[in-house]
Amino acid sequence: MGLLDDREIDYYNSKEQKKIPKQDWMKEKLPQDYWEKVLDDVHILQWRHGCEIEKQGNEVTFSKGIDEYSYDGENFLSFDDKTSQWVAPAPAAVPTKRKWDNVPILNQYTKGYLEKECVDWLNKFREYGERELKKGSPPEVRVFAKRATGNKNNLKLTCMATGFYPKDVTLVIRKYRTSLPDNEIESTGVRPNHDGTYQLRKSVEIAENEKADYDCFVSHITLKEPIITKWDGKCSDCRESLAIGVVIGIVMTLVVVISVAAVGFYLYKKCKGQYYNITYSILTVI
Repeated sequence: MGLLDDREIDYYNSKEQKKIPKQDWMKEKLPQDYWEKVLDDVHILQWRHGCEIEKQGNEVTFSKGIDEYSYDGENFLSFDDKTSQWVAPAPAAVPTKRKWDNVPILNQYTKGYLEKECVDWLNKFREYGERELKKGSPPEVRVFAKRATGNKNNLKLTCMATGFYPKDVTLVIRKYRTSLPDNEIESTGVRPNHDGTYQLRKSVEIAENEKADYDCFVSHITLKEPIITKWDGKCSDCRESLAIGVVIGIVMTLVVVISVAAVGFYLYKKCKGQYYNITYSILTVI
């Protein structure tokens, strides 16, 4: 797939054996032969290449180049653009590394592609999609608590930010406006939504009877000022748990009552039957 600032712009469909645009401007700006290139291999060959740039004012400078190969799911070769040499993490790749490093023009071309042609493509794509990329999307923030699964006397307090783009976001759970330490926090990491935006959840386990002030502090490039959402002190499933507990208690009580009644009735019938038998025996003797 092709990614520009963490947004998918195209991908390769192995069944149709062609590239598919994910943005309208990609389809409009690029020639038809760009979408019809076919890749056909017996083994699985993965190739990842790209570049990063730094922009200061109107000046754009090359920052980093990426050119990596994986073969049948294993890292195979990667290009170090600083030394203009190939790196072989797998022993099977060493012969290929030596062969490619012995062709200086190949390494010069790779370095030139990353620093020049790749940057040109990046600037073109940014120009084509500038309007879309600059839109951005602010996060929606929720804070809620549920019964902790491990310790039933604790609650799991969760802060969720979703629907934001770009993906860089700052999310902090605070107690009395002081950030909680990272070793107490459980995080999902930033995850993609189906619509091209992102989401992030962070949680902390607290005592159920704790009356401290907790809030969620979220900062994002689309916001003029951070979002601070306070926890209302409620637990969404605690009443349900209490109701279930009461129902279970009532059911258990009924079961005990019914069991005692059944045993009593059985003993009563049994004793009554013995009385008739004894009486009949006595009458027979007389």
